Amino acid sequence: MSGLDDLVGRHEIASAADMEALGRRMGGMLHAGDLVVLTGPLGAGKTTLTRGIAEGLGVRGPVQSPTFVIARTHPSLVGGAPLVHADAYRLGSALELDDLDIDTERSVVVVEWGRGMAEGLRDTWWEVELERAVGGHGSDSACALPDWDPEDQDAPDPRVVTVSRRGA
Repeated sequence: MSGLDDLVGRHEIASAADMEALGRRMGGMLHAGDLVVLTGPLGAGKTTLTRGIAEGLGVRGPVQSPTFVIARTHPSLVGGAPLVHADAYRLGSALELDDLDIDTERSVVVVEWGRGMAEGLRDTWWEVELERAVGGHGSDSACALPDWDPEDQDAPDPRVVTVSRRGA
């Protein structure tokens, strides 16, 4: 495993810039073979965090949500591991994710919406839960608010990011 042990726990994130900064820090700690599973509601900052991870890894961008292409590989510009950025939102099962034949040994793999889908890719992985409270409601009810723009990453509500190690 990588050095993300230093980040295990809860982190309050005040802005999209802070989310990217956390991602850059994580990217500087991740190595080939690391799997990061991102979980959180729409607009919580999963892709923003991944942009920061990509910067920290020194991979080619731009990093955008892979919702419609399912997975993108970003080659390293500095001789390190590539980043595979996947989105399991539209997949029906963990078998469909496995069918993508992602090189988990030689890549850093980040899977958005990966809880319950990506755990079979590696024996151990990092789970990163992103929470976003909107209008005093918990993150689960945030998606139900009709006036909420899930693309507004700069909204003034804070996020909470919880990093934990999972698996064997």
